[in-house]
Order: sequence, then structure tokens, then C-alpha cells
Amino acid sequence: MARFDPIFQTALDHMADTHTRRVLRPVRHAGAATVIRDGRELVNFSSNDYLGLSHHPALRARAAQWLQQDGTGAGASRLVTGTTARHMQVEARLAAFKGCEAAMILASGWQANASVLAALLRLAAEQGAPPLVFTDRLNHASLHQGCMAAGVRQIRFRHNDLGHLDSLLERHAGNDARAMRVIVTESVFSMDGDRTDIAQLGALARRHGAFTYVDEAHATGVLGPQGRGLCAGHDIDLVMGTFSKALGGFGAYVAGSRALCDWLANACSGFVFTTAPPPAVLGAMDAALELAPTLDEARARLARNADHIRSVIHGCGLSSGPSTTQVIPIMIGEAAHALSFATRLETHGVLATAIRPPTVPPNGSRIRLALSAAHTDGMIDRLAHAITLATRRHA
Repeated sequence: MARFDPIFQTALDHMADTHTRRVLRPVRHAGAATVIRDGRELVNFSSNDYLGLSHHPALRARAAQWLQQDGTGAGASRLVTGTTARHMQVEARLAAFKGCEAAMILASGWQANASVLAALLRLAAEQGAPPLVFTDRLNHASLHQGCMAAGVRQIRFRHNDLGHLDSLLERHAGNDARAMRVIVTESVFSMDGDRTDIAQLGALARRHGAFTYVDEAHATGVLGPQGRGLCAGHDIDLVMGTFSKALGGFGAYVAGSRALCDWLANACSGFVFTTAPPPAVLGAMDAALELAPTLDEARARLARNADHIRSVIHGCGLSSGPSTTQVIPIMIGEAAHALSFATRLETHGVLATAIRPPTVPPNGSRIRLALSAAHTDGMIDRLAHAITLATRRHA
């Protein structure tokens, strides 16, 4: 027994008692939309692979080609010998996709938010006064971590309430003029599937002279013109997103001005002190960026299926919260009830994960459905039927 095992075990026991303990349950991905778990094939409605690109032949082929040509690893950080022509190629393609002057790739979405935001806010503090940081209450944990790492106090506005944000900016208008104002939010929220009015956000930020930082992880590839995200065509200072969801691979990015990206390459610890992404990962990124603008029909089908499933949920007397995207919660409440509902769905061949505190607020447990363009009509019908049957037993 290790020195602190009794403390760890007590904490684990408390999680079990409150139905919030997680366990690792391995699966084998049998395709973009199905998994094998405990010998059973399940339709996967818990993956963020929104376009099914993780198994697309173009991504596989380019990842394999670049791996064969350039090896399995980059060998060093980007500022040492980790930067190759492949990295520059992907970043140029990414900047064009996002309609920005420049872009840079990072290892993961969590790392990007936690380190990029921390660097930005530390620089803002060096201007002579602590920055005023306005954050949505339901921002992802990585965004909160970036604020904490910079040692700043968040001024939180009610979730997706830009009127409240406006009033908070007005209230703090008389603060030190040297204080940089920064607004941090998401374009699509990962647990509720709702979206921010980016046009209104941009106009509000300009009126108050605020810098905008928007996380597009769950919009990239799915929403906006040609899947370029909800920020496309709007005046947003820094856009962050991931390759690990609709773009079917791994890694993250930030996009913005050339000066911003060049400065981050010197100041962001998550970039400076991390080994560069390897060739296979870059190959998948490059192919996904080439492919994504051509997938309008897949995005339209995904939106139609999401509307249909929301209508099924409502027809069962349940709530899908504020969802308007491919992320659809079935609001349950108690953690134990959410786990039971997920188990009933699994008996009908559907894998849909129960999300519990602390990921969501107390009594906010839910089934989080993540739809994919890879789901066939038959799979969508199976999900609708499973929800109906699970609701009857839940009642």
C-alpha cells in the first residue's frame, strides 16, 4: 500500500456513494459510428467525431503517407528542431480555412486554453493594471484553468446572457483605463449544445474596447460557412478550436493576427515547452482541412437528425435543454437516475454516456448525445426507439 492510499480510497468511496465515480471501460472502435464493448456492438452516440472523419480514407492515407516519409515523432519542441515544412503547411492551410492572418497548432484543446489564455492574461497584467476578464459561467474547465494560472479573478456573466455581459462591462467601465478587457466564451457549449450569438458578441466587444477569446472546439467543421465555425466572418480577436472532434484527428489550434501568433510562439508555455505534433497527426490535420469545406451535405443531414432527436426527446416529456446543435442533452437531474437511463439505453444497443457532477452542476446530470454524420438513418431510428423505451421504464 502506498503512503496516501487510505486518503485516495476514502475519496473514491465518497464518489461511489454519490454516483460520481468514473471507471475506465475499454471499447474497440468498429467504425466511425459503432464500438465493441464487452463483446457487444453498440451504436456510439458519445463520440465527438461529428463528421465521421476519424475513419475517413483520406485522413488515414495522408497520416500513413506522412508517417512513412517522416517517421513517428517530431523529436523536439517547435522552437528547437520540431518545426518542419509540414507544420508550416498545415498552419497556412488552417489560417486560410479560418480566414485569419495566421494560425498555430498545439497538442490538445485543454492544453491550448490553459496555456494560451494564461499567457495572454499575464501579458495584459504587464500593461500596468490587472486585466478585467469576463467569462461565461459555463465555460469549459480548461478556460477556467487558464484564468487561474494567470492569477486573475473572473467576472462571470450568466450563461449566454450577453445583456448581462454588457451590464458588467458598463459597471466596470470606470476602472483603470490601463486595464485590458478580455471576454472569454465558447461558440458552442459542450454540455448543453447551445450557441453564442457571435455577431452580437463582436459588436458588444467593439463597443467596450474588449479583446475576444472564443473556443470553437464544438463548432469547427460543423457550423458556419463550409464548417469554418461560428466566428467565420465576424470580428473575433482569437479563435481556438480542436482537430479532435469534427476534424477527426488530434490536436488543437489558435487563429488570429500574425502578431498574436508570433507572440504566442515566444510566450505560450504550452507551445514553447511541448514536443511538436508528429507527422501522422499532421497528415490527418491536413487532409481534414482540405476535406471539411466540401461536406455541406453531411452537415445538413447532421442538423436534420439533431432536430428529429430533439423532437423525440420532447415527445417523451423530457427536456433537451437549450440545444440547437449536434450536441443534445437529455436532462435527467439526479446522478443515479442518469446512470440508470444510460444503462437502459445500452440494453437497446445505444452507447450514450451519463454526464454527472462536477462536469455539470449539482442535480444537472444528463445523458449527453453527440450525433455524427456517420450515423445512418437506421442508427438514428434505433436511438429514437431506445429513448422512448428507456423513458417508459424511467417513469
